[in-house]
Amino acid sequence: MALAILATLGGCTLMPEYARPVAPVPASYPDTAKTPQSGLALADIGWRTFFSDDRLRQVIAMGLENNRDLRVAILNIEKSRAQYRIQESSLFPTIKASASETASRTPADLSQTGNAATSRQYSATVGFSSYELDVFGRVRSLTAEAQQTYLSTVEARRSTHISLVAEVANDYLTLASDRELLKLAENTLVSQTATYNRSERNFQLGNASLLTLRQAQQSVESAKVDVEKYTSQVAQDINALNLAVGASVPEALLPDGLPSGLGLPMDLPAGLPSDLLLKRPDVLEAEYTLKAANADIGAARAAFFPSISLTASGGAGSSQLSRLFNAGQGSWSFTPQISLPLFDGGYNAANLKVSKVTRDIDVAQYEKTVQTAFREVADALAQRSTLGRQLEAQQTLVTASAQSLALTEARFKYGIDSYLDVLTSQRSLYSAQQTLISTQLSRISNQVTLYKVLGGGWEESGQEVVMK
Repeated sequence: MALAILATLGGCTLMPEYARPVAPVPASYPDTAKTPQSGLALADIGWRTFFSDDRLRQVIAMGLENNRDLRVAILNIEKSRAQYRIQESSLFPTIKASASETASRTPADLSQTGNAATSRQYSATVGFSSYELDVFGRVRSLTAEAQQTYLSTVEARRSTHISLVAEVANDYLTLASDRELLKLAENTLVSQTATYNRSERNFQLGNASLLTLRQAQQSVESAKVDVEKYTSQVAQDINALNLAVGASVPEALLPDGLPSGLGLPMDLPAGLPSDLLLKRPDVLEAEYTLKAANADIGAARAAFFPSISLTASGGAGSSQLSRLFNAGQGSWSFTPQISLPLFDGGYNAANLKVSKVTRDIDVAQYEKTVQTAFREVADALAQRSTLGRQLEAQQTLVTASAQSLALTEARFKYGIDSYLDVLTSQRSLYSAQQTLISTQLSRISNQVTLYKVLGGGWEESGQEVVMK
């Protein structure tokens, strides 16, 4: 009967029943009704499918192989899994086998026979010591805590993976944009230098003023400044990309310019409910951390109740090795022990208080993680809704600026406008072209950001660590 009661109690724990906190965010994102929608969830699309540029895919693959942050995240999973296995082993007794020999010599002065004597004792036993019967679920609670901590590190690795994919992609696109800006500055320098050379010849012939010559020179020097600025920026972009990748990216894989798109239509899942955020690895990581804190409360509660441990062994003993396993040489011992906390100076109560406060902190952190995730998606959607129109308007501005420059140059040729008007039109076109490249970068980067914040970018590989 007593064993039945212990067996029944051994299956219980004092952990509070877990309930996921209600997400403190709206049920849907603003303005999503105006966006094209499909039933395809971005979180379910692997990065190899999302990114169509082959060179970009190769660079991302290099980053996933070499990046040190991701490597640390993978090693943390291995460490956490081993710690979980260590804690789980406490549910079972540790059985050990031992064999020993004890030899002693008694001098003649101390011997009852008056002669020196040598005695030997041999023993061989199998048993376990201090095995805790988990009557109130303390060990189970600690095991559950270790398991949830392990699962948290798995989600941390996924989050690092997704962030790395987005970081490498954005660094790659930033480099592509700055290379286009550098190319634009170099082309502008060539054209402005040609204009300056013509102005210099006209000045020498008396057909242009010194003011016109100096204005042309201003354009040349300004273009030189931009060439040097973007040359430096491109070098820094390459350094940033190499750091994110964790290795030197071959020149053959570096971009020549911005791609026209990522290759996958950015249709959004119908309705975009905010509960999609609950699939994000950083949100899951926060929830597993909360579950671990919840399990720790069970262990803290169990500390108020008696602890029962068992020590037992069985084997054989003999004064002669040859008779060690003969009949009648058997030996055994059994030592049950119960420990009941009577006075601990408030230690257990304080420890339980710490566990509950830690759980409350983790609830707040979980809610903050959900709120942050919601804002990231809402911000990306807000930017996405305007970037298309902004890009279209900027392209129109570039076309208008080019036409304005052509007209101004024609009027200057016939003496209607001054060279200052030509210079102003040139600068307007150059500025519009620069802004167009920056807007194109913002639009593509927004696609990457939206893909990331909706939980996309994860793709299982040979490095995936699973719980066995």
